[in-house]
Amino acid sequence: MFSFFKKKNIVDHIEWLGIDVHSHLLPGIDDGSPDPETSVRLVKGLQDIGFSKFYCTPHIFTELYPNSRETIIPALELAKSALHQAGMNVEIYAAAEHMMDETFTIDKNMMCLENEHILVEMSYLSEYPNVEQAIFDLQLKGYHVILAHPERYNFYHNNRARYQRLKDMGVLFQMNLLSVGGYYGKDVKTTAEYLLKQKLYDLAGTDMHHEKHLNALRKHVRSGDLYNMVGDYEFKNKQLFG
Repeated sequence: MFSFFKKKNIVDHIEWLGIDVHSHLLPGIDDGSPDPETSVRLVKGLQDIGFSKFYCTPHIFTELYPNSRETIIPALELAKSALHQAGMNVEIYAAAEHMMDETFTIDKNMMCLENEHILVEMSYLSEYPNVEQAIFDLQLKGYHVILAHPERYNFYHNNRARYQRLKDMGVLFQMNLLSVGGYYGKDVKTTAEYLLKQKLYDLAGTDMHHEKHLNALRKHVRSGDLYNMVGDYEFKNKQLFG
């Protein structure tokens, strides 16, 4: 019997985004993947849902993860070797997620994405008092500043004017894909929805740390829910890093 009701097609992949600009896939140097075997599983899982290119951004956080080029590049090579041994052909690169705090300094060894794009973060507890000066200083040196997961900073949830101030300074915003699914809680989800509505986001990433993240993201993607929420948003991942 012919039906006038057509089943809506589900977009159950993330090829429309394709490039992950924020992840913790490098083994053994921060709170992300603990070993090469886990790195391989995480990358394979992300490839399976449609990612084709990865920027690994381990923390550079003096207090907890005092990483540098000297620790990050060997971890990248270790991951590449493990992926090769697993028979996987993967575009994978190293950058970093730089913590803006009282120890934050600008030097020639900063780990950036392509074309001097630098990923930065702050504590979730309070805004870094010198955040505007730090951003200005980075821009003066020729860096393009990307603020990681602005929706997760609780101190901005009731002070949304700060988001616009940072955008007016030329800061790019990177959304965590799990935020819109409620993984980090209702307030983060609500704030992410606000930033999407205001078109303040520029990029999206997984912020992948472990298999719990992978399982949650896979479910969100395979159900079609993620595409329904943000698939039409004009993220610039491919434009800037494709």
